[in-house]
Amino acid sequence: MNRFRRLLCIVDSQRPADTVLKRAVSLAQNNQASLTVAYVASRVIAGIGMPEGGPISADLQEAVIADSQQQLENLVTPFRSQIAIRAVVLVGTPFLEIIREVLRNGHDLVVKAPEDPDWLERLLGSDDMHLLRKCPCPVWLVKRSQSKSYRRILAAVDIDADHPDPELAIRHKLNVKILELAFSLALSDFAELHVAHAWQAVGESAMRGAFLGWPEAEILDYVEQVRKDHDEGLDELLNDVNHTQGNDAVQFLSPTKHLIKGQPQKEIPALAKNLAADLVVMGTVARTGIPGFFIGNSAEAILEQMECSVLAVKPEGFITPVTVE
Repeated sequence: MNRFRRLLCIVDSQRPADTVLKRAVSLAQNNQASLTVAYVASRVIAGIGMPEGGPISADLQEAVIADSQQQLENLVTPFRSQIAIRAVVLVGTPFLEIIREVLRNGHDLVVKAPEDPDWLERLLGSDDMHLLRKCPCPVWLVKRSQSKSYRRILAAVDIDADHPDPELAIRHKLNVKILELAFSLALSDFAELHVAHAWQAVGESAMRGAFLGWPEAEILDYVEQVRKDHDEGLDELLNDVNHTQGNDAVQFLSPTKHLIKGQPQKEIPALAKNLAADLVVMGTVARTGIPGFFIGNSAEAILEQMECSVLAVKPEGFITPVTVE
């Protein structure tokens, strides 16, 4: 199933790019999509005695762009026999220029390696987090050390019903999109598919406190009812997606369901690590319709702990605060 039509792959000329390029080329081929490979060069800042925008600054900027373009061509040349590739050098702040390239050319997926993967064992750097917060299309951060094919894919969904009806509809569509992508990728890589939802019984601690002091049996009944509600909600979501994927695909994958009691920012990263997941597919924003910062606190906390590749998806109607200059 073709999910993407215009892919944008971001590379860093100073770091190995084979893993992310191979993944982007494979995705473009499988989706019959166009592929743009880009490198973001630094903007030349005028030094002491050098006028801003003067001829020396302009010459230096042109030299930086030319050198970056040549390095980029060297990176993509081995892949040109497999697929047509547009190679472009962007100039400026990385996350801003990446998003502007997405807006100018209608890219529907950004693929890149994460920043500074060895720094305190954290996967995500500042530019990556800006992209996850503000890029209007899905962002796929491909861990450099991973093999070409994934073995286990984890889809994390949020089916909490404690939201206004319009937002529930948006969240449902986002959950469906997450699962459809995870299904499609698991089929293409012949990978195991796992679906996870972390739930909590709101007020459980207060019920056991000195002020309320509910009987333990009633508390356990309440918690069990909440669990059943979330279990049914997850089953209903999976059934909705099963209808779009086809019985053969569903039976072949036989996705494993994980209904976990606890905070998602703690339980989802722990599950991904325990499963040795190669990829986590998840949503990143809480609401839509107004430009600005919308990444959810739980989503950001989860992303900061991920040690594997991440495909981050936004809901329909998301508006980026970035504009094309």
